[in-house]
Amino acid sequence: MWQFEHKAKAQGYTNIAGVDEAGRGPLAGPVVSAAVILPDNFSCEGINDSKKLSEKKRQALFPIIKEHALAVATGICSHKEIDQINILQASLLSMKRAVENLSTPPEFILPDYLLIDGKFTLNMDLDQNAIIKGDSRSISIASASIIAKVTRDKIMKDLHETYPEYNFIQHKGYPTKAHKEAILKHGPCPIHRTTFKGVKEVIHAG
Repeated sequence: MWQFEHKAKAQGYTNIAGVDEAGRGPLAGPVVSAAVILPDNFSCEGINDSKKLSEKKRQALFPIIKEHALAVATGICSHKEIDQINILQASLLSMKRAVENLSTPPEFILPDYLLIDGKFTLNMDLDQNAIIKGDSRSISIASASIIAKVTRDKIMKDLHETYPEYNFIQHKGYPTKAHKEAILKHGPCPIHRTTFKGVKEVIHAG
């Protein structure tokens, strides 16, 4: 899990940030990204791609990463931005915002190298490496995936209080059968992504 970090260090980079997002697939809510810079001596058993971990395990790892990382930051793109620029561009923009937020208070650490989950690099003047399935191959990206996922889940739990009829606390906006049935019954709510097929079909049917 340290192979990409060690390679970057050997090339002379010092502040290596892992970057990942959560929330590309849901029909509602924002996409949330995180950027994490870990110290060389960081050790924590169980860190992996957040999708492979239980919610309980993610919740347990979240404060450990926050406490021991050199810097942690998040970036968000709202459902409105997703509808305006599409989910891929919104995901990349949220990642860029997360990286930019590393160098703002309270972190103040400017990364000099990025390890990014996926196949796309960011529109930033920083050296980068896009890694397919990076969230299960890089400790920094895996840590970012956990921060992003837990942060987004908290947002969706809060939104559940405003829109309880959609049960966001259970499915976090993903296109489950129960969520689709709720959209059919109640129609889309203000945080649904209106350009997504599962939402668009209901709008057109109405």
